[in-house]
Amino acid sequence: MYAGILLVSFIVSAQSVWTLYMTLYAWDRPPAEANAPDHFLEPRLSFTALLPARHEEDVIAGTIARLARVNYPPDLVQVLVVCSADDQGTIDEAEAEIELLRQEGRENFETVVFSDGPVNKPHGLNVALARATNDVVVIFDAEDDMHPDIFDVVNTIMEEEQVRVVQAGVQLMNFESTWYSALNALEYFFWFRSRMHYYARVGAIPLGGNTIFFDRALIARIGGWDEKILTEDAEIGLRLSAEGERIRVMYDHRYVTKEEVPPTLKQFIKQRTRWNQGFIQVLHKGTWRKLKTGKQRRLAFMTLVFPSNQAVLGVYFAFSLFTMFSLKTPVLVAELSYLPVVIVLANFLTTAIGLYDFTRAHGLKATPSAVAGLAIAWFPYQLVLAFASVRAVSRQVRGHLDWEKTQHVGGHRDKAGDGSLGLDEVSENVA
Repeated sequence: MYAGILLVSFIVSAQSVWTLYMTLYAWDRPPAEANAPDHFLEPRLSFTALLPARHEEDVIAGTIARLARVNYPPDLVQVLVVCSADDQGTIDEAEAEIELLRQEGRENFETVVFSDGPVNKPHGLNVALARATNDVVVIFDAEDDMHPDIFDVVNTIMEEEQVRVVQAGVQLMNFESTWYSALNALEYFFWFRSRMHYYARVGAIPLGGNTIFFDRALIARIGGWDEKILTEDAEIGLRLSAEGERIRVMYDHRYVTKEEVPPTLKQFIKQRTRWNQGFIQVLHKGTWRKLKTGKQRRLAFMTLVFPSNQAVLGVYFAFSLFTMFSLKTPVLVAELSYLPVVIVLANFLTTAIGLYDFTRAHGLKATPSAVAGLAIAWFPYQLVLAFASVRAVSRQVRGHLDWEKTQHVGGHRDKAGDGSLGLDEVSENVA
């Protein structure tokens, strides 16, 4: 019994230390490794933006309008809004906005409607890929507020650095909307600001959802996205890594794509369940085994197995509560069993400091009460994450592979919800 308690304590501690290292990785790296260029090259590359949407009536028009205002020549931008034929509400909203743009002479927007299955994001992307005509394809989600200069940024990076894949930053913004919002927003902050750079440095990178730019010929050559995987972004990132493709990660707070925290706890759990189950699927598929070095394979394995570990720890938590009140252990065992608590406190301190860094970068305000809110929400949040992991394992074992949709309400946008540009987003760069 004592040996088991110590073993679990050491495993949890090691995992927490590794997480802390990844969280802080980018802070002592040269900014040039992460930042956007200070000046832009003349536009040369053409882009096709893929905008998969399902039941997104509340936000799709604002996102299309946002794409219509990017600072890039319209003849070099194609926008494909991708919908399933049974989602007439989103189709109607998208086509109404596109018709308004056509009246302004903008012919580079169109809807792509598919009626075959599976009805999920990767299938929609593959259907749209066949309609893409430009050099580079980029994925945006239906609620995204992309920066108007993002195409200039990526055109410059791809041309100057001769890379064929760029992962740009994504950031949740409404960090005060629910009790869990700040912790969720900071997860994104540390993931894109730091952890993704470590993955890219090692060469084993699970790509992150959207604002990913791919050379179209490259994606066509590898067969597009895996339609059976719930985290098609992570899978295709590891598949490209296994082929030796260098992936440039760019997190610059000036150019992040802004998104919203899931509006309800139920929606948050569904989203996190899908991600966890997708990682389990990628782990079982074995793409990571094709990575060239042992370090790459170990990193990918540790990342993909994390949801399963989190599920086990969630179950272990109930056991630990029982032993806390019923088991008397030698003093040394008791002291060593508290080692994970010390590491968790270090992770929390990093998160609290990160809140000030995040809010300062985006012109927001962190207060002592917000930090207190982090402290109060920290432990319940970990329990929610563990529950989502247990739920993901359960769904995978039972063969429930359907796509659980996350609701979007535009909580990161202004009150009008139209995705209009703020003064802070006017380009300060010289072409």
